[in-house]
Amino acid sequence: MKYSVMVEYALHSLVYLIDVPPEESIGIKDLSEFQGLSETYLSKVLGKLSKAGIVSSVSGVKGGYKLSKKPEDISFWDVVKAVEGESPIFQCKNIKANFANQTENCDSCASGTSNCTINIVMLEAEEQMWNYLRGKTIAWLEEELNRTLPSERIAMAKEFFHKKNN
Repeated sequence: MKYSVMVEYALHSLVYLIDVPPEESIGIKDLSEFQGLSETYLSKVLGKLSKAGIVSSVSGVKGGYKLSKKPEDISFWDVVKAVEGESPIFQCKNIKANFANQTENCDSCASGTSNCTINIVMLEAEEQMWNYLRGKTIAWLEEELNRTLPSERIAMAKEFFHKKNN
C-alpha cells in the first residue's frame, strides 16, 4: 500500500491555510514556492481538495485558496479520500473461483458482503486504518507541529505567508 506524495502536499497546504483570516486567501504561487513545487502540480492537489469541499478558491488579484471547513472538521481520511479516491487498497482477484474447480462467483467481493475470508480480513484492516485517519484532524496536526517543531520555524512559515498576503 502506498499513497501518492499528493497526500503529503495536501496536508502541508492545509496546515498553511489554517491561520488565513476569513476575508483572505493564499495564492497558489506562494503555496507552491514555499513547498518547492510547480504551480501546475499543486493546482491539481488543491483542485481535488476543492472538489471535495475541503478548500475553496477565491478568484481575483488577491485570489487563492482558503479552508472551507474548520481545521477540527477536516480529517486525514477526508484528505486521503479527496486525493486518492475511495477504492479499497486490497483488490480481490476472485482466485477462490479458480481454486479446486470451484465455480462460485465472487461478485460480493466489491460489495462488502464477501464470504471470502482473505477479503474480509483485508477490508477490516483497511477500515481500522481509515478509522484511525478519521480521528486525526488538521487541528490535531497543527497542535502536534506546534509542540514538536522549533518555534522559529513556525514563525518563519507564518511570516512568509503574511508578507506575501500584504
